[in-house]
Amino acid sequence: MKLIRIKRKTQLEQRHTRKMGVLSTNVTYIKKTFLNLIPLKTLHKYRETYYGEIKDCEDCVLAK
Repeated sequence: MKLIRIKRKTQLEQRHTRKMGVLSTNVTYIKKTFLNLIPLKTLHKYRETYYGEIKDCEDCVLAK
């Protein structure tokens, strides 16, 4: 039995970009979990753009 696992979860979020304004996009989180229950750390998060490119989420700011 593995104690630490890597989980990938996709959820719909609203992001804000300067060029496009508010953008609803799927954001994928890659997290390290302990016993498949307790999240320890977010390793990486990325999103797919309107044009199909994959970008890091640090390029955009959360919508307010």
